[in-house]
Amino acid sequence: MNKPDSLRRHLLASIPELSHNPERLLLFIDNGRIRSTAAAGLSFEYSYSLNLIFTDYAGHADAIAVPLLAWLREHQPELLANHDRGKDAITFEADRLDNSKVDLAITLPLTERVIVQRHREGRLELQHPDEPPLTPHQPAARYALYSGNTLLAAWDSAPPRGVDLETPHPGPTRVE
Repeated sequence: MNKPDSLRRHLLASIPELSHNPERLLLFIDNGRIRSTAAAGLSFEYSYSLNLIFTDYAGHADAIAVPLLAWLREHQPELLANHDRGKDAITFEADRLDNSKVDLAITLPLTERVIVQRHREGRLELQHPDEPPLTPHQPAARYALYSGNTLLAAWDSAPPRGVDLETPHPGPTRVE
């Protein structure tokens, strides 16, 4: 699993209070699962809850939240792009230690794909692919959906706002 170490490096580099005291950021993996299908290959997905614990933290919670969201945008974008999945995904608890410090615990669900490729000589090779990148919305235009030569649907898209998730599915054909 690569994401816990990646997030730790990102937070330590982003938050000055932590970069001076890296031992105050603890990471734990809970509720881990390995999911695979009966497909011919051995590829699988890890899914788990990552618990981040910031001990004796005296900074503002925003100093953690914004770098965390920036990391999620690149490494687990569906938590931000999917409202139903994201609304309860990131949870936190804080224990006030005194008037200036808290122990802050943040829990978030993460997944990691592992591609296992079999080579001719029988050797298996692992790949941990990056998440699909966010891309700008398509421009406002008239779109049409066809099956062969049959028009199934046509619509005008809204002006672009934000980003879309890159997907392997083909999009509609644009009508000029």
